[in-house]
Amino acid sequence: MPETTGVRQQQARRTRAAVLAAAAAVFVDQGVQAPVRDIAERAGVGVGTVYRHFPTRADLVTAVYRHQIDTCAALAPRLLEESASPYSALTCWVDAFVEFLVTKHGLGAALGAGDPGLENLHALMLDTLVPACASLLEACVAADEVGPDLTAYTLMRAIGNLCITGPDYDRSDARNMVATLLVGCRRAAA
Repeated sequence: MPETTGVRQQQARRTRAAVLAAAAAVFVDQGVQAPVRDIAERAGVGVGTVYRHFPTRADLVTAVYRHQIDTCAALAPRLLEESASPYSALTCWVDAFVEFLVTKHGLGAALGAGDPGLENLHALMLDTLVPACASLLEACVAADEVGPDLTAYTLMRAIGNLCITGPDYDRSDARNMVATLLVGCRRAAA
């Protein structure tokens, strides 16, 4: 009997992972309001299976983005270790953050929709990503690459505003504007 339970638990984990991967892909294509049937179809499961793992859309959206937020946050210390300079690490991390933001069609609207199930997602983003960005900025300040007056929250908010895409402003426009912002944050070499 314990073997059967273990096999079922493994299958449940694989199914959950498949649903999360499918939801992430569908959200990029269609936004967070995509039909659950499209997510289920992409995952190769029934709609009921999606709801069994994620009873509400907010549960699904939060689970998808929690993983991506954690991945982005974990990138900061690795980049500081591997990059030629703290500013280079900051630039690489901001690229990943921009990619996270510009592929989240409808996330901003969903966060502002007043769904109590999504309130924790905004807090999770702030609680996880602001400290990651702050660690990069602190290293940049210590290396005299960025002035001490720039805060992580302010920088991330500016980046977020520059990443609001639309019909005449796409992903590449957002990337270019954020790159320009970062150049403006950098201290001139002595």
